[in-house]
Amino acid sequence: MKHAPLYEALVNHIKSTKWSFHVPGHKSGLLFEKTATSFFQSVLPLDVTELTGLDDLHHPEGPILEAQELLASYYNVQKSFFLVGGSTSGNHAMILSSFIDGDVVLVQRNCHKSVLNGLELAGVTPVFLQPEIDEKGGYPLGISYKTVKKAIEKHPGLKGIVLTNPTYYGMQQDITEIAEIVHSVGGIVLVDEAHGAHFGLKDMPESSIHRGADIVVQSAHKTLPALTMGAFLHVNSDRADIQRLSHVLQMVQSSSPSYLIMASLDLSRLFLENLSNDEIKEILNQTKDLRLFIDSIPYLNVLDAPIDYILDPLKVTIQSDREISGYDLQVLLEKEGLYTELADDRNVLLVLPLGPIDKIKELKEVFIKISEQMASYQARHSQYKTTSISTSVSKLALSYREMRRLKVKPISIESAEGFIAAEAIIPYPPGIPLIAKGEQITSEHIHHYSSLKKKGARFQGAFMDNKMYVFDRT
Repeated sequence: MKHAPLYEALVNHIKSTKWSFHVPGHKSGLLFEKTATSFFQSVLPLDVTELTGLDDLHHPEGPILEAQELLASYYNVQKSFFLVGGSTSGNHAMILSSFIDGDVVLVQRNCHKSVLNGLELAGVTPVFLQPEIDEKGGYPLGISYKTVKKAIEKHPGLKGIVLTNPTYYGMQQDITEIAEIVHSVGGIVLVDEAHGAHFGLKDMPESSIHRGADIVVQSAHKTLPALTMGAFLHVNSDRADIQRLSHVLQMVQSSSPSYLIMASLDLSRLFLENLSNDEIKEILNQTKDLRLFIDSIPYLNVLDAPIDYILDPLKVTIQSDREISGYDLQVLLEKEGLYTELADDRNVLLVLPLGPIDKIKELKEVFIKISEQMASYQARHSQYKTTSISTSVSKLALSYREMRRLKVKPISIESAEGFIAAEAIIPYPPGIPLIAKGEQITSEHIHHYSSLKKKGARFQGAFMDNKMYVFDRT
């Protein structure tokens, strides 16, 4: 019988408890700010701690262990872990448990900032692999096999590779060949699959964990009905050190994990198990219908996956053929109450639900209205020019160890060419660093930053007056 053991244990605990003389301080909801009680009251009793019968995430023996075993069984992997710190904690854990100080590690350059932070924590020597670029969308894709092979020839002693698959825009590549060549030289394959927790459902893309990856991290909260910060980590290979991984997970996650988040992870797995083939078919049909509808509207285009990539059906990337940036298009949509996942200089990205779309007729009317507004914009006469990347394999200008010894100073980004970045400059979302900490800043970086800033991009790492920290090597 399908069930959610951790959630059920929490419900049984609520039924049996009379007094709460333990943390947290809201005492099962008896104490709370009155103005917000009506919003929080229903879930506060589930927000508990490691009590008798509720198990311990960092030493699971009861319902959490059973819930994680059911998760591993569902995803058909050797072992699965609940994460309460999002994919960020999972990326840190898989990197820290797989590599040691000084290890040479291949890294997909369009990785999330959490991957770069994990590499810094591990003290490795990252070798960055430039991704392919989607010409129409202007966004980075995956890494070509040719680039990986070239990097291995230059760095034969590498210890592994960290890939991002699918991309934020839902473009997935088959990593089988890449995994095989990395394994052939004794390396481990780690994949940030944050946007693929629903992969593996009927007629959906297949997870990288079954295409050669040794460890995969998924943000359950991105596409499944899990609470924010809820994520999964899956291991499907003897190359992973389970004992070391378990230890690192204790180091990078709270010693007081949220039972609300963990229960939502347990229930998300049950939600997936209970989805029928007919329901999945209906979801796929409605996503296809919406894509075709938006693409049929004047001045709006929906982008498809390029050759050799598979598109996540829950992702819809929209672009206008008028002279309007994705940031400005996002503003127009928000005025109609439609909040998108992200915008960039060309596109807006929608993440569709793994279920019925609410108020679908009203939603379509919004896009018709936006199209009418597009009529007042000039047509885009010139094609987008995608910046070419000359170096497919590159390294940081300084090692992480060297960075720790240097002082930093603030400097105007516009005058930072030639300096080495002491912090990452990150358009957020999607959280992919434009400039990585330790990279030498180029005129191309500065031009790209200025262009995105003018079009409305938001950044992490840059001061309000367009300053950033660089290393002072004087």
